[in-house]
Amino acid sequence: MGDTIQNRLSALGVTLPAAAAPAANYVPFAQSGNLLLTAGQLPLAEGKLMASGLLGRDLDTDAGKKAARLCAINILAQIQAATGDLERIARLVKITVFVASTPDFTEQHLVANGASDFLADVLGARGKHARSAVGVAVLPLNAAVEIEAIVELK
Repeated sequence: MGDTIQNRLSALGVTLPAAAAPAANYVPFAQSGNLLLTAGQLPLAEGKLMASGLLGRDLDTDAGKKAARLCAINILAQIQAATGDLERIARLVKITVFVASTPDFTEQHLVANGASDFLADVLGARGKHARSAVGVAVLPLNAAVEIEAIVELK
């Protein structure tokens, strides 16, 4: 069967959901040349927000990592919707991770590892990326984490 992104997802027990529809006046992804940019993805599973509130108050770092992993799964779902084939990914260029957190929470980078580790596992060498992890006061729908991505396509 070969070492494909789909095989690695299957080995991890991950089935990509249908790509989430926009919640406001924007598109879920946009392509410019060979770059695909995703809108921010929330930690949704089966259409429901799975992590809400602030890191450092309502959630700990481990729960934030799990939320970031869900965001990464939803990023892949958007890429699948945009391209029809995850094998079109040449490389993941950058992700920006927004972490709703209390002013004294300083582990945004560790929360972001939930997405970075998952994407590196699934995409292999193509999954090594630049990253920003930013603490914010609040996110849409009171989500704990939101992640956007820039992907280079083949």
